[in-house]
Amino acid sequence: MKYKSQKVAYWFFALSMLLLTLQITYGFIMGFARIGFDNLHEFIPFNTARAVHTNLLVVWLLSGFMGAAYYIIPEEAQRELVNVKLAYVQLISLALVGVAAIIGFHFNIWEGRKFLEIPRPLDYLVVVNVLLFLGLILTTLFKGKRQTTTALVLSMGLLFAALLYLPGMLPFDSQVMDSFFRWWVVHLWVEGVWELIMGGILSFLLIKLTGVDREVIEKWLYVIVGLTFLSGVLGTGHHYYYIGVNKIWIIVGGIFSALEPLAFLAMALFAVNMYRKGEKKHPNKLALYWTLGAAIVSFVGAGLLGFAHTLPQTNLYTHGTLVTAMHGHLAFWGAYGMIVIAIISYSLPNMTGRKLYESSIGRAAFWCANIGMVGMTVAFGVAGVAQVYLERKFKMDFMAVQNEISIHFVVLILCATLFTLGIAFYIVDFYKHGLPTDEALEEGDL
Repeated sequence: MKYKSQKVAYWFFALSMLLLTLQITYGFIMGFARIGFDNLHEFIPFNTARAVHTNLLVVWLLSGFMGAAYYIIPEEAQRELVNVKLAYVQLISLALVGVAAIIGFHFNIWEGRKFLEIPRPLDYLVVVNVLLFLGLILTTLFKGKRQTTTALVLSMGLLFAALLYLPGMLPFDSQVMDSFFRWWVVHLWVEGVWELIMGGILSFLLIKLTGVDREVIEKWLYVIVGLTFLSGVLGTGHHYYYIGVNKIWIIVGGIFSALEPLAFLAMALFAVNMYRKGEKKHPNKLALYWTLGAAIVSFVGAGLLGFAHTLPQTNLYTHGTLVTAMHGHLAFWGAYGMIVIAIISYSLPNMTGRKLYESSIGRAAFWCANIGMVGMTVAFGVAGVAQVYLERKFKMDFMAVQNEISIHFVVLILCATLFTLGIAFYIVDFYKHGLPTDEALEEGDL
């Protein structure tokens, strides 16, 4: 059974598509700047483009997570959202915060803290926005007819994500203390509680798409939660190697960084195992591609490539180089970007009534985006390894090294063009579904 209030999710997904488009645009600005075509420097210098690019990533993923919650929680709780009007207010305020931050970056109004650049007044608006969102989600869940493990893990991830935003708002005069607590936000989001959000969405999709019994799938979810907390919390230590804290973090960070891939491995095994056990009868193959793809690509990007450069013996050389960009791009895309696209692909036909399951544009979107992202990852990786050797081993000047590796950014731009083509196909497919309707939701789905 579907619920009319699930329509709210559509508009959060639409905002995600808009912000993703902007993020890609700023990525191209940086890419062309790296090969010498920096004609926009007077208006959009590289540091501004980088801040906008990374912050748009965070906002479009958060918008996607919120849309997923607004779609999943009513269905799991078996009741309508408690207040639809407030959900739209929350959507508008989220969009306004994002727009204000982007404008602020262009006028050099920002905090200057990497990944947490938005001005302090906007931090308070973010807190209010997220509190409103959590109030709507948690009230709906606990007033519902049932509280499932899937819904509870998803809600727990969203709640902890909100709480872990607060350490990033604490002011410090010490650079060491500032960096220490900044990583509580950045690391514990992307390598901690966001994994719970991913696990909750993945569980919901596998229940719907494979037909495997809920109890079987949710037992796996407990394993993922346990591995996430086991490795993720103390794994924060791999960010503390060179910021001035006690050397014990080199040992702690190294050990628990080695364990962090286990949660992503569990998700990959979980998804593939459930697919093999399932009936394979659900017609929405595109949603299944994105779901399985998210589990597998996240293990490679977040798990294996993260492990490849976070051990202290390696990180001593790779710290602050393009090797990090290699890991970051495939990790964010696989773990979070693809799972947002998966829930959109599943929910759109149910909200709009247009069952465009076997769209050729949809299949092209999947393959172009993923092949393009793998190509970008390889380009970053080769450039990063070359940078490490030239800069750290042979002591070449930083700018001389950047000139030497600029050819790899030509390859990067070509691969990014293929990725962008895939996203363009996906957005065309998104809008071909049309707008959500009450009638479509009343009909239900498979």
